[in-house]
Amino acid sequence: MANPKLILIETLCTHYKIEVSFIDSLSELGLIELYTVEEIQYLPEEKLSLLEKMIRIHQDLQINPEGIDVIFRLLDKVETLNKELQEARRKLKELGVKEDESF
Repeated sequence: MANPKLILIETLCTHYKIEVSFIDSLSELGLIELYTVEEIQYLPEEKLSLLEKMIRIHQDLQINPEGIDVIFRLLDKVETLNKELQEARRKLKELGVKEDESF
């Protein structure tokens, strides 16, 4: 990534009223990637919407970082399964099999 726009973590924490430890936990779990410049942590601007989703889950549903990790892993799995289903449907259509036909 060449010269990403970075947002200071402390600014985010103040704006969203969250603790720095929450951001650190998300980073430790691999849910977000932080950049460190001269011992100051930043979030790439392009990852802000992802962080906002995690903050809403945390604040609205009282889900801890580990729970957020589980939620995002499950969402990734659902997305993967949907892609596989679409591919299977495409292949069946190529073979001339209608979706409502039984095997």
